[in-house]
Amino acid sequence: MAELPRILVVEDEPAIADTLLYALRTEGFAPEWCATGRAGLAALAAKSFALVVLDVGLPDGTGFEVCRTIRKASAVPVIFLTARNTELDRVLGLELGGDDYLVKPFSPRELTARVKAILRRTNGGSAPPPALVTTAAAAVRPASVSDLSGANEFIVDDEGCAICYRGAALELTRYEFRLLKALVAKPGRVFSRDQLMTAAWEDPGASLDRTVDAHIKTLRAKLRAIAPEDDPIQTHRGLGYSLRAVR
Repeated sequence: MAELPRILVVEDEPAIADTLLYALRTEGFAPEWCATGRAGLAALAAKSFALVVLDVGLPDGTGFEVCRTIRKASAVPVIFLTARNTELDRVLGLELGGDDYLVKPFSPRELTARVKAILRRTNGGSAPPPALVTTAAAAVRPASVSDLSGANEFIVDDEGCAICYRGAALELTRYEFRLLKALVAKPGRVFSRDQLMTAAWEDPGASLDRTVDAHIKTLRAKLRAIAPEDDPIQTHRGLGYSLRAVR
């Protein structure tokens, strides 16, 4: 018998946690509950989970801080739960590597539906999504590697979901990988935010224009860490973004 997908719920309010655990069990998941961020990180270190449901307001810190720590070592999908419904919070959560964002109060049915949708996109958690690409991941098979820039600045590995810049592997979330791949594929072309959202997000209608801006900002920082003197991503005010065309 196949093992049920294990879901980690990090939520400090027992009543909410009980509701979530019941809803997830009813839908065929194996949920586990932790009431603090520290306990959640310990659980993740001890065993594998298909997905994490993470409250933003925790007694020992914020869910954003917990997610930042998770992303240093794991690509497990994360759904944020929060009582705050501001665009800044949503953008921050997505920028840190979150996969979805639910504002309290919410329907347990909506949560389980979103869990199922994310797990369908990430193969039920059995294979990590293209996030946290490492140097090892960039040791790619030759048949899957393509130099899309025409100048050897960028090397894209589609199978490994990895991108190298000037010979160095970039550590990218799956959205950063998809955004950069779209830009690298057509140097000089100006992509609108809507076009980039369509290229990077499974449900672009659920994303925000500022989400693209936030991810472009983190991409630029990662590229500058390798080549501080260069900025290959160009901003076209009122239009969008492009990758500098190499002449």
